[in-house]
Order: sequence, then structure tokens, then C-alpha cells
Amino acid sequence: MWVDFVTTFPILSAMIQFAILGTTGEIFGNSIRLKKFTLFKPKMLLGKAVIWAILAVFIKYAFVGFTGFVNELIFHNMLPNVFTPFFISAFMNILFGPLLIFSHRFMDNILSKESNWKGINGALLTLIWFWIPAHTVTFYMPQVWRITLAAVWSVVLGIIMGYFKRKK
Repeated sequence: MWVDFVTTFPILSAMIQFAILGTTGEIFGNSIRLKKFTLFKPKMLLGKAVIWAILAVFIKYAFVGFTGFVNELIFHNMLPNVFTPFFISAFMNILFGPLLIFSHRFMDNILSKESNWKGINGALLTLIWFWIPAHTVTFYMPQVWRITLAAVWSVVLGIIMGYFKRKK
């Protein structure tokens, strides 16, 4: 049933998954950082879910587009036909990742009504140490499960980032 839904409604299912799991990752990260469970206020919670849903559309298109991009490079003998998931992940995160991070922060700033670009360098570095390896694993999965795993990775990264940003 889930596979049918994801296959029939790829954009809607991506939006739902990221709205729930991306927001959950932020809640976990914030709670770990503050050392107590903290739920966002309803308006902020809804806003974060909407932001994640919007990002999910671009993520879904990037997953499909960069898979095609790398497959074309392989077809034209511009890349070896080995480690394809790594190449998809690397190209996607190097070429598309910064745009996604800046877009996410921009929308968060609109939601919070402040201009906060603190920590953006650290966010960009996650593309190298977290997202490229994580999405390499993701692109080994069947296509129908990729967005689900990517949304789960956003929870994992939220937990990791919360741990490293804990208040002393």
C-alpha cells in the first residue's frame, strides 16, 4: 500500500514524509541542544512542516534529475559504471546541496522573522561529512524507498547536530 502511494503520488508522498520527519529531526535536535524535550509553538511547528514540505519537492526532483545526470555521464563514457550511487550523491550534494541549505535557512529566517546566518558554514560542511555518505547509501536503495530514507536521514542529522550544539 505504501509503495503504491509513493509510486502514484511521488511529490505528495515526499512532501508528507519530509514535513513529518524533517520537522521531527528539528524537534529532536532542539530538545537535545536544550537538554529537555521542547516542542515548537503551534504556528512555528506548522511553519517548519511547510518549509520541509517545500524542500521535499526540490529534493525529489534533485534525486530524479541527478540520477539521470549521472546515468547520462556513464552512458557517454564520462564516468565509470561503478560506484554509481556515490557519483549521484556527490554531484547532487556538491551542485545542489548548497542551494538547498541556503533556501532552508532563508525560509527559516522568514518564519522566525529574523536574519540568522550563524552556523551556515557548519551546515555546508554537513554536505561533505554527512550527506554525501548518507545519500550514497540512499542511492543503493530501490528508487521507491529513497525519499523515505532521505527523510529519515534528516532525523539522524537533527540528532547529531543537537548533540554537538548542546548548551554547556
